[in-house]
Amino acid sequence: MPALTYEQIRVLNSFSIFTEDPERPLFTLENLHRDFYLTDFRNLMMGITQANTEAAAISHFGRRFGMFIATQFHMLAMYDEIWDGKREDIRYSLINEFGVNTLGTFITPNDFRYVEDNEREYVIGKLLYQCHEVILQLRKTTSISPLTLWENIFGYMLWNYYELLENPLLADRAFEDLEILEDTKVWQRFSNKSWFYQYTGGKIPAQLVNKPLRKSCCFSKDVPGLLRCEFCPMK
Repeated sequence: MPALTYEQIRVLNSFSIFTEDPERPLFTLENLHRDFYLTDFRNLMMGITQANTEAAAISHFGRRFGMFIATQFHMLAMYDEIWDGKREDIRYSLINEFGVNTLGTFITPNDFRYVEDNEREYVIGKLLYQCHEVILQLRKTTSISPLTLWENIFGYMLWNYYELLENPLLADRAFEDLEILEDTKVWQRFSNKSWFYQYTGGKIPAQLVNKPLRKSCCFSKDVPGLLRCEFCPMK
């Protein structure tokens, strides 16, 4: 297992992902996969966010989970590494960002590993299936579109790939991963189409950032302290 560098820790922290133990962990990702816990989880997210609707509270968690997944793809393209720990080692704790209560993601630092070229497609498929499993669970808590939850993830991924492609040393790897994401093959475990291609239309990130792209609302407008997204599809 590779030791994390200062720069890698800085990248993780910039996405509210931390490698130390949280003082007061609230729940783990494993808890979220237990149906009996979902009512408590929904009530917890309503309490943390003070959201006006259950969908807004659940979508807020989806955005935090999306940051973690986007960081996984960022680490893969930039360092050929991913975090490959257990679901119970993904812990969530209350933090405050810019005066707003939200969740920080806490992971074990010794579970990062290198990804070989011949397993890259498999690793990407595994990450996508992890997203699929979480989305299935979140949709059991309230009425929320899977499109909303996928777009919560893709928004962070798109920005990351835009920045990676601006770096000549990283562009080839990033393009390789984008091609895998847009191919239906890596999605076949649970879908007959690439949800990522549906999102981007096959266009490169530079053509898409800072433009109206979402087809669903993330409901951030319904969370006190947060603003309506600039390109919200809901007028």
